Amino acid sequence: MKHPAALLAALLCALSVQGVKAQTINLRYGQIPSTIKTVSALHFHIAERKGFFSREGIHMEIVPIEGGAANMVVALTKGTVDITRTATPYLIQDVLNGSDNVAILGETATPIYSLIVKPEVRTFADLKGKTIGLSLAVDTISISTRRLMAMNGVKEADFRVKELVGTPARADCLRKGECDAVPLGQPEDFQLLNQGYRRLGVSTDAMPNFQFIVSATRRSWAAKNGDALVRYARALASSFRFMRDPANRDEVVRMIVETTGSSAEIARQTLQLYFEPERGVIPKQAEIDVRGFAQVIQTMGEVGELKAPLPPVDRFMDLQYLKAAGLQ
Repeated sequence: MKHPAALLAALLCALSVQGVKAQTINLRYGQIPSTIKTVSALHFHIAERKGFFSREGIHMEIVPIEGGAANMVVALTKGTVDITRTATPYLIQDVLNGSDNVAILGETATPIYSLIVKPEVRTFADLKGKTIGLSLAVDTISISTRRLMAMNGVKEADFRVKELVGTPARADCLRKGECDAVPLGQPEDFQLLNQGYRRLGVSTDAMPNFQFIVSATRRSWAAKNGDALVRYARALASSFRFMRDPANRDEVVRMIVETTGSSAEIARQTLQLYFEPERGVIPKQAEIDVRGFAQVIQTMGEVGELKAPLPPVDRFMDLQYLKAAGLQ
């Protein structure tokens, strides 16, 4: 028979769990359809499968937002979603244009995009006169790729650009032969390498530290839903910690295979790329890399996307929810 104190503790725990479930919060989360099945969204699949959202009393409603990354902040401003993932350059421009939107936690810190090229392209010099599939000009994917090529002697006037939002769209362009080179995330870069395509370099050769993807919300909505955001932060923090733990490597590999459709070999190669050695791709616990965010602002200024004087980084983020969760 259990000790009365143990019974009381178990009862209180059960009541606490029931209380959270009774107060379940529905959060509408904006997501680009093309990225739902990529490694960059893996932390959400982990949080769902391991029960991190349900433990925090959160039901995540994924709202597909068509039309590319720029439309994510538009949907947020319109109130179509409560939270959205977005690349920091789009959020920066959106806020400077007068929106109420703000970054609340980090999703992808410094991503690794491989410049994948046709088999016959062997050097950067071979890209001259060719078509490069890039994201929108403001995107750090495009900025880092342009910088990578410039570092290797390929200037803006040396190539043609085809704007394509999303790694799957750029990979498709390369496969069809309509693009000669494209920046790709994981697992698509490894998949094409296995098909005979080449890698000329990676984005971190040109931009080794920046805050790429954040969760953003409206300040006005956040002011009324602070508890929900703290719970949301705790759930994703648990997901990132799970993803990073070497003891979970086999399970994370299985989740990557199930989520992306890639092979176990490619899943392992992806995790090795991220963590062996540590390259700062995945947040430790949903924190925002403030210096990395500032680097995005600096880089946007250097390429003419922002005018001097450059805005302060704290204009675009609110760390109070991460701090309340003990994560920043």
